[in-house]
Amino acid sequence: MNKEYSVDICGYEAKLPILPLPSGISICFFNLHGNQALTEHCGKQLAKLVGDCDIVLTAESKGLQLAHVVARELGHEMYAVCRKSKKLYMQDGFEASVQSITTGEVQTLYLSKHDAELIKGKRVAIVDDVVSTGGSLKGLEEIVRLAGGEVAKKAFVLAEGEAAKREDVIYLATIPILKTE
Repeated sequence: MNKEYSVDICGYEAKLPILPLPSGISICFFNLHGNQALTEHCGKQLAKLVGDCDIVLTAESKGLQLAHVVARELGHEMYAVCRKSKKLYMQDGFEASVQSITTGEVQTLYLSKHDAELIKGKRVAIVDDVVSTGGSLKGLEEIVRLAGGEVAKKAFVLAEGEAAKREDVIYLATIPILKTE
């Protein structure tokens, strides 16, 4: 039996598959990859919430296309990306270790010197698909601090579980964390 969770994202109904995690919980899996209409809709909605920021920062991979749309809507020529593996051109940038609910393991986020220069002295909008435990967000905030920027907004398409109670984030809709049956 294929279980789904329906969520209304500012007028766009998305059906999310419910997937179990090894930890004994299940999540409503939100995936922007390949879905142009959903990505465009969500990016345009988020851009309305972060319009007073100078630069957009996201983490790969599902945040990439979202940040692209947000930056385009704001008229920003560039946006910054934290990678999850260190590339050759990133030897002189910044890094921060994080643990997210979906990976269950410690990961390191890497920011190139080029992208750090985009952030330095700027009001930064952290943009991503889902906030849950806040592990990835904490890493992104640390990267902004290291690069000399100011986190002005933390904007997500979805707030999962307890994250919906946070007063320091903005989001378009909420989804639950479910106990695995």
